[in-house]
Amino acid sequence: MASMTLASAAGRRLAATLYAYTFLTDLVLLYPVYVLLFSDTGLSVGQISSLFVIWSLTGLVLEVPAGAWADATSRRLVLALAPLCSALGFGLWTLLPSYPAFAVGFVLWGAGGALASGALEALVFDELDHVGAADRYARTIGRARTAGTAGVLGSILLAGPVLGLGGYPMVGAASVAACLLAAAVATRLPEHRRRHHRLAAAPSTEPDEPGWWQRLRLGVAEARGSRSVRVAVLLVAVVSAIWGALEEYLPLLARDTGVALTTVPLLLLVVTLGQMAGGLLAPAGQRLRTGGYALLLAASAVALAVGVLLRKPVGFLLVAAAFAGFQLASVLADARLQARISGPTRATVTSLAGTLTDLTTIAVYAGFGLLATATDTAWAFALAVVPYLLIAAAQVLRAGRIRRGPVDAPTARIDA
Repeated sequence: MASMTLASAAGRRLAATLYAYTFLTDLVLLYPVYVLLFSDTGLSVGQISSLFVIWSLTGLVLEVPAGAWADATSRRLVLALAPLCSALGFGLWTLLPSYPAFAVGFVLWGAGGALASGALEALVFDELDHVGAADRYARTIGRARTAGTAGVLGSILLAGPVLGLGGYPMVGAASVAACLLAAAVATRLPEHRRRHHRLAAAPSTEPDEPGWWQRLRLGVAEARGSRSVRVAVLLVAVVSAIWGALEEYLPLLARDTGVALTTVPLLLLVVTLGQMAGGLLAPAGQRLRTGGYALLLAASAVALAVGVLLRKPVGFLLVAAAFAGFQLASVLADARLQARISGPTRATVTSLAGTLTDLTTIAVYAGFGLLATATDTAWAFALAVVPYLLIAAAQVLRAGRIRRGPVDAPTARIDA
């Protein structure tokens, strides 16, 4: 009983620190206005687009190596460094607003995102496993994402008043301050790393603890060599990328409903609340089996398609419901991946999923642009959910192969 109480207390401390960290890392007041900053500095649309490309490429290049570094060193250290990189980038934007500073800032911001991606999920899962609470991963990471969404919501609500008080310099200073606080909170995260030594019967000239390069190779090998891990990585990438990319186009969709520009943020707020609800539903979502997960994806896809094709503000209630479902589906896919990773390179494998997510997101951007040009924004949204329906159909086809009895790990109930 005493050990269970200690484990519960340790889990609560981890969760509280994690929620504070994810909230602060997303409480960046520059989020809602940085495109305006670029435009007011004199950048063209083409230059702004090139900055987004730089941002995306930075993540693609650094994400997997950063995950391997986290596995080889300290995930807590890496998570503390991540917001410091972002803070430095935002500081450059504030003090030296110009295209070169914006480009360097995006490289730093992308580096910060790459450092946190993989390391965060790996630390949380291993720490919960350390206290015998690995089955609480989906609940914990779902609430962490909700805390991050709350941070974004806070930045949306605060950006306008702060911009009115002190302009872009004050907004930038507040963003830097939030990142510094996040770095400080990261130092309070627990970290108990298990050591994976070689068997005495298999001597080797290599060190017992693999370095960065060895960790990278081990992580890639696990993802390639294990079919269950490989499929889980692909599921995370596709499920997370599509709705994540579509989110960027929601302002256009809201404007096309005919509402005043001042009403657009209110419609976006409804969708944000839906995402928060999706993260909080993770404990209930853990009980879903293969068929239930397929139904979740299909229902969310249909809700999004119907909501956008209504072309009315009321349709955003369905859009919000769809985004709640997609957030929940993403959390469950991530939990499933973590449950299937067995080696010491958890952050590396998770970073591989993040890299594939980035690549899929870029593909969605390109496809959405083509669809929107050939049709319109609403139809582009509706057609973009077709992959979700295909994934749901594949889940149903394989449902007969899943065991009907209870399983040991709730996070592993969803099969590919």
